Amino acid sequence: MLSTRTALRRAGTVAALAAAGVLTAAGVAFAHVTVHPDSYAKGATDGVLTFRVPNEEDTADTTKVQVFLPTDHPVLGVLVTPQDGWTAKVTTTRLKTPVKTDDGTITDVVSQITWSGGRIRSGEYQDFDVAFGQLPDDTDQLGFKTLQTYSDGKVVRWIEETQKGAEEPENPAPVLKLTAGTAGDGSAPMTASPSEPKATAKASSSDSTARGLGIAGLVAGVLGLVAAEVAIARGRSARSS
Repeated sequence: MLSTRTALRRAGTVAALAAAGVLTAAGVAFAHVTVHPDSYAKGATDGVLTFRVPNEEDTADTTKVQVFLPTDHPVLGVLVTPQDGWTAKVTTTRLKTPVKTDDGTITDVVSQITWSGGRIRSGEYQDFDVAFGQLPDDTDQLGFKTLQTYSDGKVVRWIEETQKGAEEPENPAPVLKLTAGTAGDGSAPMTASPSEPKATAKASSSDSTARGLGIAGLVAGVLGLVAAEVAIARGRSARSS
């Protein structure tokens, strides 16, 4: 039969491992390419989408990012924000069905943006900002398939669709939800803090909650173990006296 001290030590180990598991899960989530904000109102105008690309490799840098914009529900009036060290190439596609707007009929839209020439190193992320004139109002979400190329030649394809009610796939495409509401209801884009330049930011607030929970669990486990050890020591002291 296990001694009380041994049982407590094993319980503390389990608590620490559970907390480490939460931290690991947070790290996996952060490794995904995401779009911020994650929702806008249908038909929103004059906004900004930020594509956040973290480097998930320890021995290679990200050297190229390709984002594909949907053409079945096109994003109109796309403009790319210049990024230091990166060159953006914009590809346009002629629409099968032109879109009529107050400013005229749109026949060509941006279908792909490729950033190259820069580097995202291990433990860093890069934000790529894209301004738009108008979002579609005839769909509930937009998927932005993305290819991430590393300096060792590896290409990660963030193109998988997340099915409703199913677990998130290994390489999900960034998804922007479109909600009912007025066209000006979009949330402000998520950006790095002034003290963390976007090109070399070391951490993200997107996983801070999960990491905080993991650390709290670890601390609680350690404190519980210490408290139990103290109680046992006091009991022994009382018996000996």
